[in-house]
Amino acid sequence: MPDLFAYTDGACSGNPGPGGWGVLLIAKNADKVLREKELCGGEQETTNNRMELMAAISALENLSRPSTLTIITDSVYVKNGVTQWVHGWKRNGWKTASKKPVKNEELWKRIDEAQARHQVTWKWIKGHAGHEENERADELARRGMAPFKK
Repeated sequence: MPDLFAYTDGACSGNPGPGGWGVLLIAKNADKVLREKELCGGEQETTNNRMELMAAISALENLSRPSTLTIITDSVYVKNGVTQWVHGWKRNGWKTASKKPVKNEELWKRIDEAQARHQVTWKWIKGHAGHEENERADELARRGMAPFKK
């Protein structure tokens, strides 16, 4: 069984403004790449955090069957949200510790549901630091944003 990796990124021109998300899915056997798939999309009026979430959601929702995968993101917001904060939010009826509504609640619910059918390991890497796959995910996010920029 090959190892599956999803490199995700979001981009926004203005925050809020036109935005895009990108995903590079890679299936590897040892260090040999077996398959790659690129995904991207965007929205007219959005935020960077929403696009980071959409990239991860798209990676998970694109898998046709339950899978074991590693999602690599340069978003601390996504990684910490999905591995730590979401558990408290659910317990608190989708309220933060300070009793305020969770921002982007519908996307957090969507990512929580999407990852439930998979075995996901979440990893954070520093963005714009020369990681080839992360740079490709960034290019895909910019491609997804392009149709919405004026």
